[in-house]
Amino acid sequence: MKKSIIYTILIVIIALIVYTIINYNVKPGKYDDFAKCLTEKGAVMAGTDWCSYCKKQKEAFGKSFKYIDYKNCDFEKTWCDENGVEGYPTWVIDGETYSGVQSMERLGSLTGCEA
Repeated sequence: MKKSIIYTILIVIIALIVYTIINYNVKPGKYDDFAKCLTEKGAVMAGTDWCSYCKKQKEAFGKSFKYIDYKNCDFEKTWCDENGVEGYPTWVIDGETYSGVQSMERLGSLTGCEA
């Protein structure tokens, strides 16, 4: 009897974990369309993994950040140098650089994308 209760509890816990993982991955991010638009317009965010301001910018997009064209300057130094990246994060939009964390509204006004 105890074993069947334990197995039932384990199955319920596993089912909840699987449901949570699937629900998180399937549900669209808040800024998916906006992030896709930025990438379509050629906007690129340059940064590094260790930069706290880059992390803040990434967190602002949440899981929608996966749609941002992102250059990690620790691994793509040549690209960053060629595009005038001097600090992190830097957005490169239409050949112009914009340093620091940018608001969604600012990125929208620079690209014509709706946040």
